[in-house]
Amino acid sequence: MDTAGIGAEDPSSALPGEALLPVLQLCDSALPTGAFAHTFGLETYLHRGTVHDEATFGAWLSRFLDAQLVPADGLAVRLAASGCPLVELDAVLYAQALPAQVRRAGVTMGRRLLEIGSLAMPGPRLAAYADLVDAGRCHGHQAIAFGLIGVDHGAPADALVRAFLFSTLTALTQNAVRGVPLGQNAGQRVLARMRPDVDAAARRIATLTLDDLGAVPPGLEIAQMQHETQRARMFMS
Repeated sequence: MDTAGIGAEDPSSALPGEALLPVLQLCDSALPTGAFAHTFGLETYLHRGTVHDEATFGAWLSRFLDAQLVPADGLAVRLAASGCPLVELDAVLYAQALPAQVRRAGVTMGRRLLEIGSLAMPGPRLAAYADLVDAGRCHGHQAIAFGLIGVDHGAPADALVRAFLFSTLTALTQNAVRGVPLGQNAGQRVLARMRPDVDAAARRIATLTLDDLGAVPPGLEIAQMQHETQRARMFMS
């Protein structure tokens, strides 16, 4: 499957009007998937004091985007939207999440998104994935469900990748506003500075394949594992 060459400059990557509202609904911070309960290792860095203000959080968020979202969930959105076999994609995405909390978070939020999508944004690809999950052939993962819902509603893969990346960063920023803590204005400044990084990440994802899924640096994974035994926690991951 050749997924390269699809970038922001390609007119085919534009979001059609009929797909806009479903994608906005998918990216709504109020969508009850449980993202508010997860920091994917950020809380470990808060505990260490490595992240303690706007500047250090912005640096962490940029590294998280580049080191984990690109080679894991972001790539999975593109692969799902591009027709990658779902059983194989689901198995690799589940297996590559070495920290137990991250692995559980992906499935918990994924099954919740499958439920929400089936009720509010149904489509044939999502229904096929839900059947595989019900049959025990797939675990159910948020990134895959996100990509399938988007394609079912006419969104191209490149637009879905950008939407997923930015909505994930938004959820993490909202959690940082509570956890660091940051002011709301500081959170918005961080997100504004992340927009070029999201564009660059989407272009990088367009060059990757299933063989690249899971190429996450161990430092972040170790921090995510350490969160499991952290003495005091505000978040589930």
